[in-house]
Amino acid sequence: MVPLPSPPLLPPPLRRVSCVFILPFVIVAAVASGAFAFVPNSHDVVPLEPLLAASRTMTASRRHNICTTSRSSSRVVNSGRTPTTRTDGTSRPTASTCSSKSLSLDDSSLLDDSCLPQMIIFDLDNTLWTPELYQLRSLQRQKNAMPRAGIDVDLFPGARAVIDSIRSDEGGRWSNVRFAVASRTKSVEWAHHLLDQFGIRDIFDHVEIFPGDKIAHFNNLREKSGIPFERMIFFDDARHGRYGNCVPVSRLGVLSVHTPGGLHCETIFHTAMERFATWDGRPSTVVEHDGSVTELPHEEDDNLSNERRTGKVAKFFDERGFGFIRYGDRGTKDLFFHMRSLMSDTEVIDVGDEVSFVVRNDKKTGKKMAAEVQSVKAGSSDAESVTNSDDNTVDMRVFSMNNPFAALLANGHKTLETRNGTMFVPYPEGTKFLLHVGRRIYPDGDRHIDVMKSGGLSDAAINKLKSLPQGYGRGQAVAILEIGKTFETTLAERSEPDFQRRVCAFGEDSGRRATEIRRVEYLKRPVRVSGQGGVFKAKIPRDAIPSGWLSEKKDGVSGGRVVYSISG
Repeated sequence: MVPLPSPPLLPPPLRRVSCVFILPFVIVAAVASGAFAFVPNSHDVVPLEPLLAASRTMTASRRHNICTTSRSSSRVVNSGRTPTTRTDGTSRPTASTCSSKSLSLDDSSLLDDSCLPQMIIFDLDNTLWTPELYQLRSLQRQKNAMPRAGIDVDLFPGARAVIDSIRSDEGGRWSNVRFAVASRTKSVEWAHHLLDQFGIRDIFDHVEIFPGDKIAHFNNLREKSGIPFERMIFFDDARHGRYGNCVPVSRLGVLSVHTPGGLHCETIFHTAMERFATWDGRPSTVVEHDGSVTELPHEEDDNLSNERRTGKVAKFFDERGFGFIRYGDRGTKDLFFHMRSLMSDTEVIDVGDEVSFVVRNDKKTGKKMAAEVQSVKAGSSDAESVTNSDDNTVDMRVFSMNNPFAALLANGHKTLETRNGTMFVPYPEGTKFLLHVGRRIYPDGDRHIDVMKSGGLSDAAINKLKSLPQGYGRGQAVAILEIGKTFETTLAERSEPDFQRRVCAFGEDSGRRATEIRRVEYLKRPVRVSGQGGVFKAKIPRDAIPSGWLSEKKDGVSGGRVVYSISG
């Protein structure tokens, strides 16, 4: 230690001025130089580094205590067991979200290994970069075109900042953390290309890019890394619903972070690390875009009761495939149900119908819904089957198509039907429809003939496939069919020769939603039906339906059952 020299004696007024105005600047300059620290009540100057090291040790110890003791007490959790702080799952975070004080990357160095995740996983589209690859439709029309990083697709500013910080931290706080990509984009080649173009592939230890369910991505990540789900954190822009990822992945035990506006600022990442440090490892936990935490019901809570209840259909949106059931007293909220919840794929449900059902929790949203829905008129375990008022007819659903495509489908040659609308989306695989022939000829300029000839068909074979049997024609329901899955397609996929031959149309002439036709058979006789747009309902004579297509009960055919028909 070096003793401070004694200051020269000054008159009392000047001495006071020196202490008040000059001495603080001297102290600040010495400390800022990083070499010395001034110790109050002492004439000694000591090296600064030992003090800073001690301070870091004490702070890290305090942070460790917070991490290990507050996981169950300092969480920011929404009240109740279902989301209550959000009304719009797709709303963009406000500017205040990014300006709020949060843990910085430097501060996160105070987290010990038990506070950091062992694996951090990012979605790509609308999470790390924007736009989503399926939106690059102009590029999809260009043969062998590839998106350009920084021109067609941009990294979010926050994503770039986080990646740069991670890359510059070699051997530091992230050295024991693995990073991964989990994307279900159909543009697999484009995604890999952009990872290389952006120069960010090197930071990822695991890359899972393929269409399908994110659950498969995470099972692969766990198997390849050996890291348990509860030591992972996942960032994704899609929360729940048909294309949601956060909720189903959280069911596995992964802490999921909802980023509806992408990683547009670093605060989202920092806040997520804070939430992981105080998370108790409970499955079905989602960090919302505002930093709050939602705990969804446990899956074991989903089966609320096996008691069957009864109610009436208050609303039903047939083309959208869902409705609401009114039951209980006036204080009971109408219960949501989806067509997939119907116990029979040929059952007709209308507003005012009495139905029986059980109450379940929706695994995606955590809300109550009706499941195992069955029309009382269609029969139940404690009631005999009730047939239609007219025992000779059955309720059917129908859709209409114009020739030549109606005939191509009825003759079994057309095995894919494409639409830009969502007509078939609500209906599960195995649903049966009737095919109605419209009164017009579809004006495609005979382009379907070129497609069919590309498969080696002769003119005679094509004319035969475009013809209906004698007595079957326009304005009639002519066939019954069963659909397979309905799926989204890209122009590149629709332009594949085999796909075009199954649709009987060129890729640019086809709709982007494709529905498989599993099987089709002509009716025993055509039935005159007034055509309508979309899927509509009609009463059809029972004896016109070929055997094996209707659900059979005691009387041979279940009354009140619906078969679906198609109209073009």
